[in-house]
Amino acid sequence: MYDHESLIKAIKLVDVVISTVGLGQTQLADQVKIVAAIKEAGNIKRFYPSEFGFDADHSHIVEPGKTALAAKAQVRRAIEAEKISYTYVNSNGFAGYFLPTLAQPGATAPPRDKVVSLGDGNTKVVINDEHDIATYTIKTVDDPRTVNKSVYIKPPGNIYSFNELVSLWEKKIGKTLEKVYLSEDQVLKNIEESPFPLNLVMSIMHAIFVTGVHTNVEIEPSFGVEASELYPDVKYTTVDEYLSRFV
Repeated sequence: MYDHESLIKAIKLVDVVISTVGLGQTQLADQVKIVAAIKEAGNIKRFYPSEFGFDADHSHIVEPGKTALAAKAQVRRAIEAEKISYTYVNSNGFAGYFLPTLAQPGATAPPRDKVVSLGDGNTKVVINDEHDIATYTIKTVDDPRTVNKSVYIKPPGNIYSFNELVSLWEKKIGKTLEKVYLSEDQVLKNIEESPFPLNLVMSIMHAIFVTGVHTNVEIEPSFGVEASELYPDVKYTTVDEYLSRFV
């Protein structure tokens, strides 16, 4: 990414660029270097910046997540300014990150005794298998309906509140868990008192499980489309099916 000539050489070999740079403090913003190389190369039909989370333009998040999200939005504006054809993939939650532990920090398996909820546990979240996120993303590549649009991956079988997730898990293991609820004030205090990168992770968790960034965006045809509606043929893995792996 930091060798302009090498970047152009690679870009000239392909039709589509899908960026998956990490959530580093500078890498997201530095995707403007990819944008510049795409503009100079002049052959790219579609660019996918490294989004793969929630919507950078329609989401509220506290610091330090706010800065990371702003970097994504900044890259979007650079793409649009250069009139490069794009698709923004809003994949929401990664199943591999949240479900093996039911979003419990430091856990190595879903809890079987006690579970901690951020907020009241009623906020709806969206959690998708990474393989399905990849499938939906690739399907959009040659689809004119997704040119210069935000694609939201929100299949109906993967929309749950945290309380519903816990209830689903309890049914699978035949046991009722002790439930601890952290108030939003306590969550925000924990974010302020934690070092980087833990505070970044916690600010993202707050946005997902308390603020509701996965489900509070109204998808309007002017800027967005929903993946499972576009591609009903995709047999995605449901949260229910995914959790069964851990019983």
